[in-house]
Amino acid sequence: MSIGIKIKKGLDLHLAGAVSDFMNITPCHTPTVAVIPDDFEGLIPKMEVKEGDKVLSGQPVMRHKLHEAIKLVSPATGTIKAIVRGERRKILRVVIEVEQGEGMTHDVKKTTLSPDEARELLMKSGLWAMMRQRPYDIVPDPHAVIRDIFVCGFDSAPLAYTVTEFPDDARKNLEAGVKLLSSLTQGKVYVSRRQGQALPDLSGAEMVDISGPHPSGNAGTMIAAIAPVNKGETVISLDLATLGRIGALALTGKVPMETTVALTGSEVTSPRLIRTLIGAEMNSLLKGAIKADGRNHRIISGNVLTGHKESMEGYLRYPYRQITVIPEGDDVAEFMGWASLSPKKMSTSPSFPGHFLGKKLFSPDARLLGGRRAMIMSGEYDKVMPMDILPEYLIKAILGRDIDRMEQLGIYEVAPEDFALAEYADTSKLELQKIVREGLDYLRKELE
Repeated sequence: MSIGIKIKKGLDLHLAGAVSDFMNITPCHTPTVAVIPDDFEGLIPKMEVKEGDKVLSGQPVMRHKLHEAIKLVSPATGTIKAIVRGERRKILRVVIEVEQGEGMTHDVKKTTLSPDEARELLMKSGLWAMMRQRPYDIVPDPHAVIRDIFVCGFDSAPLAYTVTEFPDDARKNLEAGVKLLSSLTQGKVYVSRRQGQALPDLSGAEMVDISGPHPSGNAGTMIAAIAPVNKGETVISLDLATLGRIGALALTGKVPMETTVALTGSEVTSPRLIRTLIGAEMNSLLKGAIKADGRNHRIISGNVLTGHKESMEGYLRYPYRQITVIPEGDDVAEFMGWASLSPKKMSTSPSFPGHFLGKKLFSPDARLLGGRRAMIMSGEYDKVMPMDILPEYLIKAILGRDIDRMEQLGIYEVAPEDFALAEYADTSKLELQKIVREGLDYLRKELE
């Protein structure tokens, strides 16, 4: 028996450059990989290795300064090539030169682990850092009492790739992952899926069938529809790939560090799936894949709504599943600028012809298209957010640092990604995800 959820609010962005062939996956060797601490919100990194050290795949290279059992591990066997630091010696990334060799193996002789043993295994394997806690959308507190665990079985973001085939070994890994996670909570492990995905029922999990537009694949959408997070409660969310890695660890003692990445976007010559290592370098993934059309390009590690801007010298960022390349737009001289009525312009507003073109595929660039202005209380956010909150009032409370109002308006339920669509549709051009991130950090600092 599964739970059925139909999402009505939301928005699917119809962008050019989607992957069409899901059966053909191209292997890609990367000469270096990187671990980037900024990908793990709430974690204060402290080095465990130095430049020139040899490391195994899965061996810790950093630990959490406040919870030393939580590790960030190397995605490959090799040599520490560089520890790159920024202002005030902040660790920006640790670069590992990839070499051939076996990875680290953990002792998993016991078929059933106690909650403490399961936490310890996940923390020292690096998988604990790949999960997220609500409230605050951070790496989970190892001492928190976990009410429920939510696994996002699909990705509904623009141009995202979702696994649609599950052979026996993949299913066994997922079920082993559910079994291990079940020991962490007295609540339930929920796993979402959508129609056509063919994700089978997983033993020990409560399956959640979700339909509707983006953000139907977000963890926040599932949590809000099933059991919203109240003050004093803690839930954990993760994606399906991480669940599979947890299961593989439980069965074999090793963490698979490979990932399948969707190379997408209107500026990609041939959108396709690539098999590579976690944290692979962009240069190896994008070499020869970007159109030579003379335009400036925006390289995004992730999707166009929540991804990180990167360069060819950058690296694949967490959650390691998509790269999007679109025009930068700084080389465009357009008649009437942002007010142009060209049917090529994608918009949520009926003032523009593109609004009425149905599922026409658009090739937007990275321009802001309009100036920032005072916040307009117009109900725009509500149209694309399926969560039962008042998003505009919550944003105002965050800007005013009004903790009582923030709590009353649902700050414990949200993460920055839940406001990504609202940020896209926002007439005021506010950086909503940044505002929510700063609000969560401020709340955590004041209350903990």
